[in-house]
Amino acid sequence: MNDGPEWFAARRYGMGSSLPISWQGWVVLLLYIAAVMGSFFLFGEHSPATYAVIAIATLIFLVICARTTRGGWRWRWGDMD
Repeated sequence: MNDGPEWFAARRYGMGSSLPISWQGWVVLLLYIAAVMGSFFLFGEHSPATYAVIAIATLIFLVICARTTRGGWRWRWGDMD
């Protein structure tokens, strides 16, 4: 289903990604956390710029997760798959 790199594990139940399974996944996760925390320190808690940075960083992070999850994003029912 997914011919690209595999940086994140698939969730056992539901849809989406689980924890990173490679160093590239950990780097992406840490960069996302740094972007979110950095926006709080640079712009303040309730600044529109903070919300914009978080929204853009989240969108980019979700696209990367969706493209690099082992097996792709699909609904899973645990061990029945």
